[in-house]
Amino acid sequence: MPSPTTAPAAPGSLSAATRRPVATLRWLWSAYTTPGRPGRPTGEQELRWIYSAWLGAFLLKMLGSSWDVSWHFKWLRDDLAPPHLLNSAGTAVVVALVVFHSYTGHGVDRRALRLMQAGIATFLVAVPIDIVNHRINGLDITSWSPSHALLYIGTAIMLAGAIRGWWLYAAPGRVRDLVSLGLWLFFVENVVFPNQHQEYGVLSLRAYEAGNTTAEQQLLDFAASQGQTPTMFMLPVPSWVHPAWLLCAGLLSLVAARKVVGLRFTATTIVGTYLAYRAVMWLALVGMGFPASVLPLVLLVGAVCVDLAVTHRLPGWSAGPVTAVAVYGAGWLQDAAGLLPPWNWSWESVTLVVASFTALWSALDVVTRSAWFAGWRRPVEPAGTDSESAVPVSGASLR
Repeated sequence: MPSPTTAPAAPGSLSAATRRPVATLRWLWSAYTTPGRPGRPTGEQELRWIYSAWLGAFLLKMLGSSWDVSWHFKWLRDDLAPPHLLNSAGTAVVVALVVFHSYTGHGVDRRALRLMQAGIATFLVAVPIDIVNHRINGLDITSWSPSHALLYIGTAIMLAGAIRGWWLYAAPGRVRDLVSLGLWLFFVENVVFPNQHQEYGVLSLRAYEAGNTTAEQQLLDFAASQGQTPTMFMLPVPSWVHPAWLLCAGLLSLVAARKVVGLRFTATTIVGTYLAYRAVMWLALVGMGFPASVLPLVLLVGAVCVDLAVTHRLPGWSAGPVTAVAVYGAGWLQDAAGLLPPWNWSWESVTLVVASFTALWSALDVVTRSAWFAGWRRPVEPAGTDSESAVPVSGASLR
């Protein structure tokens, strides 16, 4: 079998590879399915192919999960429902990619590979746990169940590995920035995903109370047989959860993205793309007869504040409160328009969320200035590898 240095030339473009899939698979097999250790030399074009596959896998997962939320507000759960199958297709590609990285050592260092492996292991363990949970507890469409939390955690860990591998080995430039933005988009979408339950639930409950329910009667009957009211399964968590999670998890991940990617409008670009995607999915799902959701437009206000704060080097202890207050102000306007899930507007709740977000941002500042983080930005290679001399390593930027 030829070695990577003598392998046939890669297809010149994605369209060329698509036109000749058999030849493309032969090239991939001969060039990149030989055993190796993490940090193995990988050309820039091949690196782009590998991480384009990561983007494609998570696009499938995001499409499936977005459809899945709306599906669960209309139909009873089904393990083989189309959105589950679409999500599973993306998961299958991720599994194949992790196996590929583990076997060949291409495109990752040891830390990135361990993150990928730990993430997919957590996700795969969570799948049967989630199925058993549904079997035992009956109706469970809430995004906030412990078994679903394991799915989100596993996805976040594997994405962290992909983000690290790409950022360490891709050559600096526009392509590295664009792929990094794509990976961070999927990371942020995964983080804020649980909030979609309330974003769908508020409109579904409003339609039910108006006598125009978007849920099938079998779903409502099954909920009633489980002792759940429509309010209980459409809005299953307290009203402080949505703003707290949006700020302390969603916006905090955007702060991390802005600090790592370093482009001036990193957070704004990610959120703008995410909201545009949600709007397109809204049109597609409603067009197919599925329930609609409100969009978290307030997230865009927070993203702009994050970009401005990091650009002007404002510390978290000062930028955090201003950003949080701006988000709550935008939330008040969106709530007045009837386009926001229930928020807790009590002074105690608002103060606690603002203080928590400020503390988390300040802690993130400390981490990104630490010697540990500076070391984490450099690849960790096995003893005796020649990859450091063969692969351009730039490390994560804090521009």
